[in-house]
Amino acid sequence: MTDVSQLWCLKPADPVELEVRAAHAPSPGDGEALVLVKATTVNPIDLGRAKGYGRRFLRLVGAGKFPLILGNDFAGDIAAVGADVRDLHPGDRVFGLVPTGKGGAHSSYVCVDARYIRRYEGAATDEALATLPYCFNTVWQALHGAGITKSNAKGLQVLVHGASGGLGQLSLQLLGQWGASVTAVCSTPNAAKCLELGAAKIWDRRQQKLDALPATFDAGLNFANWQDEEILLGRLRKGALGYATVVHPFLGNFDRFGLVSGGWRNYRDFTRMRALAAEKNATYRWIIFRPHPEALDELRRLVAADAVKLTVGMAAPFSEARRAFEHVANNATGRAVLLP
Repeated sequence: MTDVSQLWCLKPADPVELEVRAAHAPSPGDGEALVLVKATTVNPIDLGRAKGYGRRFLRLVGAGKFPLILGNDFAGDIAAVGADVRDLHPGDRVFGLVPTGKGGAHSSYVCVDARYIRRYEGAATDEALATLPYCFNTVWQALHGAGITKSNAKGLQVLVHGASGGLGQLSLQLLGQWGASVTAVCSTPNAAKCLELGAAKIWDRRQQKLDALPATFDAGLNFANWQDEEILLGRLRKGALGYATVVHPFLGNFDRFGLVSGGWRNYRDFTRMRALAAEKNATYRWIIFRPHPEALDELRRLVAADAVKLTVGMAAPFSEARRAFEHVANNATGRAVLLP
């Protein structure tokens, strides 16, 4: 069997401890495809997990034991397919997602459930493609969690906190295309970028207090800071549609307080915020990543039309992976991509 390179996080540490190891290429099982990975992304969750974030809960699904192979999104080519895979063939150019589990996408070959792989025949580079699946899937979950769809978005007043990050940028592009009016919470240096991507208004979080925002929004998305949750919920209007957050304390509570006490604190935190949303007649959701085939279908359509994109800030081979993790840690501009 072919030897392949896999990037391992050896143990929870800051700075992150990384090592490239050789392993045999896996064989795809029923319903799986083996992907030759051409590019894979380092997302903030990878940096957090490399430092031990979420370890107590994720070990229950086999994803918290060190050393870890991190990474959720990839672009590459199909190398082989398992039984019952009909729509993918060796040589197909693809992108997709690896669910959080025992192994991730930071590997030169990875076996993936065929439901989470999509063919791509356009002109985008592998680096550009690899930046999209995880972020887009998460944004898709957040939009649906807040009750926002392409069919009802036109005319909605939507508040997006953390609009200049990868999740925020994709939400601006989608909501702008769908006809929503978005107020983007960001800092002054990022204001022009947010307007370019589709925001109607800018709220400078460094110069304007969040609680000074009008309570007129139909929906809210929090991609930035859990500590702002209560204030943001207060900015919804009476009869609002919904609100979703990706920066909830779900994993952090388990890390800090253990499985029992952490579970109780999660219940308490969620029900308290849900009650605030209910006062505005709005739905309330915590977004926990898992791959959605419907999100990947929509992403394939959008990338084929060149309708969504994220900037590649830097790309590095596995041997220089520390630079990619440092890029994320420093909140540098653009996405960090690894090239197996």
